Amino acid sequence: MESDARQLSEVRLQIDGETENMDREKGEAYIDQEGFIEIIKEDTNRLSNVFLVAVVNGRIVGFSRCEGSTLKRSCHKVEFGVCVLKEFWGHGIGENILKESIIWADNNGLKKITLNVLETNEKAIKLYKKYGFEVEGVLRSDKLLSDGNYYNTIIMGRLYPSTVRES
Repeated sequence: MESDARQLSEVRLQIDGETENMDREKGEAYIDQEGFIEIIKEDTNRLSNVFLVAVVNGRIVGFSRCEGSTLKRSCHKVEFGVCVLKEFWGHGIGENILKESIIWADNNGLKKITLNVLETNEKAIKLYKKYGFEVEGVLRSDKLLSDGNYYNTIIMGRLYPSTVRES
């Protein structure tokens, strides 16, 4: 909802400062309230996009987005991204958002979901594999982190139909 835009801007900024798992450092590629209003409008009007919000006690604590392409050769797939406030890690919020995104993709005839994940984010990689994602490639020395070292980005994809792998 457009009324969530201000809170989404604040949550995204906070999350970017809490972890190096995101592509951005805190304040980079900042999206203000008006920017989130535009994203929400676009995702509402495009059948190949979905924007999900996780709320705990009236507070937005995370969100995800699946963004599809309007190009014919790529319209069968979406790119997935998720973020959750650090204080809410370990409560299944990211997993629930992932499950809902997969259900949405399957119900909308999409054939593939792709995502990128930092090689050090082992919990996320394990979760994605549990839900049928496979490693499709590695972008070597793709991210420079605060420790001065370069890390790989893992490219993962989930093809339809896929079965959930139980752990």
